[in-house]
Amino acid sequence: MKTLLKLGLCSALLTLSLATYAADTAILRNGFAILHQRREVIGATTRLYINADPSNFVDIPTAEIDHIEAVPELTVPAAAKAEITHPFDAASFDLTETVKTASGAYQLDPDLVTSVIRAESGFNVRAVSPKGAQGLMQLMPQTATQLGVQNAFDPKANVEAGTRYLRELLERYNFDLIKALAAYNAGPQRIDQYHGVPPYYETKAYVARIVRDFNKKKLAAKSATAQAAPKKTPSVTPAKSKTKLAQAQPPVQN
Repeated sequence: MKTLLKLGLCSALLTLSLATYAADTAILRNGFAILHQRREVIGATTRLYINADPSNFVDIPTAEIDHIEAVPELTVPAAAKAEITHPFDAASFDLTETVKTASGAYQLDPDLVTSVIRAESGFNVRAVSPKGAQGLMQLMPQTATQLGVQNAFDPKANVEAGTRYLRELLERYNFDLIKALAAYNAGPQRIDQYHGVPPYYETKAYVARIVRDFNKKKLAAKSATAQAAPKKTPSVTPAKSKTKLAQAQPPVQN
């Protein structure tokens, strides 16, 4: 039955891909939505063309698309229209370098910021949530405005603002990472209301997903460092020698 449903979905998407709309929205199973002008099914992948430029597209596994919604031209958000008319220069965007720069500016671990981006948008620079959050770090329009972001689909501006916002939340909650991440997802007002992580499954799963991904990165880095470190040849101490080596003490910071 599941196979028939998948085949039916693929067939429906293929039929829809032959039509042309002013704008459509692909609703993904994870809740994200991607605004696009047209689409094309290529094997098990659906290619969503963001605008008239054929090189400006996003490939999504067809099985991850729940359904397609036609969006009337007059209801397309102004921010989305700006993105379609003035796309960012994808060729000049380096996510790793952008995260490194933003993390350095706000003294955060780049791996943490990357884990947040993975949980928020799955690294999709044009991700739009059903609630209207936009871009890599899923900035709500009001939050983006407060952070001085004119185009939330500009990945550099989005990452910089999202990282700054995360830093502000950490400071607000005395660097309690769990509360800060929960506030990033559900909003600070919910954290204040419940005096901690709100009892929302989505928020709890979101926090757990980021922490798990972050810890996984750190364990992998630690393992790689251990494997790369040269093995030391054990030294043999003469039996008659009873001299002990003093352990070096870390310098005291004044």
